[in-house]
Amino acid sequence: MSSTARKGCAAGKSYAPAHSWQLPQIIIVDVKPPFWANTCSKLCEALENFFCLACSLAGSCRIPLLSLYVVQNQHECLLPFVQVKGSFPRLQTCISELRSLPREGTFQQKGDNVMQAVQDGLQQFKQYTRHMPPAGSANRSVEITVLTSQPGKDVVKQLEAGLREIDLVSLRKLQIVEISSGDLLESANVEWCMRAEPELSSDDSVILGMDIDLQTIGNDVVSMETFFKTWLQDRGTDREQLHLLLPSGGFRHVTAPRTNLTCVKCDIQERLLSPALLPGAADVTVRTDDASPPYQMAACPATTLSKLQVTKALKSEGVCESVLFGLPFIIKPTSCWKLDWDELETNQHNFHALCHSLLKRNWILLAKREPQSVGPSWSITVNSHYVIIPSDSSTLLVKAIAVRELLLPCSVPALPAGPPETALRTIESALNSLDVEPRYNPLHVNSHLYKYLRSGLSRAPGRQQAQPKEHRPGERRHSRQHQSKAKATVAPLLLAPPPPSASAGRKDACELSLFSGEDSEFLGAM
Repeated sequence: MSSTARKGCAAGKSYAPAHSWQLPQIIIVDVKPPFWANTCSKLCEALENFFCLACSLAGSCRIPLLSLYVVQNQHECLLPFVQVKGSFPRLQTCISELRSLPREGTFQQKGDNVMQAVQDGLQQFKQYTRHMPPAGSANRSVEITVLTSQPGKDVVKQLEAGLREIDLVSLRKLQIVEISSGDLLESANVEWCMRAEPELSSDDSVILGMDIDLQTIGNDVVSMETFFKTWLQDRGTDREQLHLLLPSGGFRHVTAPRTNLTCVKCDIQERLLSPALLPGAADVTVRTDDASPPYQMAACPATTLSKLQVTKALKSEGVCESVLFGLPFIIKPTSCWKLDWDELETNQHNFHALCHSLLKRNWILLAKREPQSVGPSWSITVNSHYVIIPSDSSTLLVKAIAVRELLLPCSVPALPAGPPETALRTIESALNSLDVEPRYNPLHVNSHLYKYLRSGLSRAPGRQQAQPKEHRPGERRHSRQHQSKAKATVAPLLLAPPPPSASAGRKDACELSLFSGEDSEFLGAM
């Protein structure tokens, strides 16, 4: 990211919403034929899957507001801003309208239609924020995502030319997502694991001091769905989330007093959604964590800095997986915009050196969580412990590990030298009938969770009844000359403050392991 883009990052940080993970989102879908015929059904299925998941997740709101536009001969607002939670019927109706758009035909599409949709979305957001209650006044920035089958760089150039004279103060991020003509998941055998995306040149990544992302995804449901799921993760960069404290003198003197520590500053990312956050999830999947506090595994944006003190190194083969529990989390070098460039670069180098050295030595690290604050002399702090596991990527994995107090007796008899031939032939025959794959790919395993959630949302009591299109004033807004009239008819949808029970239960929903209330903050960072 260039220094200009960095200023754009800094400018938007104070606008993060108080009770949600992400900024409001505006989706602009370019439905230009003939590409729309190949994209429509897949995009609509991906959106419906994502919405039923986002609407079902318990805990703090991850996406506060969402609006959707389409671009044909002219731009059109299919969905004014709605709160995502509790609005699944309206979102479903919007997807139905998206499916009904023409997939064939001739359209005289103007090159500036996407730009006009961006302008209209910003104007709608500005009107919306004017009616916000004081509690939502900090939420004054929006992210816009353009989904298109046109060459992404061409769209970037159009927007660069068209938005130079436009007030972009409220636009935190503009993202161009090019949907490829083929199925990347099948044709390129795309890996499910995370890979770093190549950085764009500064010419393509910066517009008037503001971030712009250009990304290509496959024309398949899984690729689109995976992209939308990034909106469920905490992507804030206004602070580092975790300090990993290493003894400055190396590991030989672990028992000696450590007055100087090497600090590696990190961010933490969820790897999985906890089944405990989904309604009735025990019916469709097995939970690997206790659903009752203090063992409940959930995640929420961090409110305080967490610290893990490395106490010793372990050989990788020396940890039994039966003593690891809970959901895994990913550790990456921090991208906190408040750090200066030299510190960011040095910290990133230290992090990569740590990954490299752990792999070379075949080590994993054992760490305990440092208390957030010093309590009274009579208070007792329970220390939760974690293992930090390297991989061949530039990330580390952190998992909670059991301690003496939690361990139950377990008798593990040695494996007999050789089973009877009859039993061996029976089992060998059964195993030989199985298909063998070199690795597990979770993208190829379906639990029917989306159908389950969709069914539950459809049967929800007091479910909002979606009105027919003709009875929703201002729901569909067309060309620029009709905007003023349409906007006047759109009643502002005010943000409702979170219910008292949500904030009261936040601590219990954010505890990672053991009994300390401070551990809930570390889980919050995750």
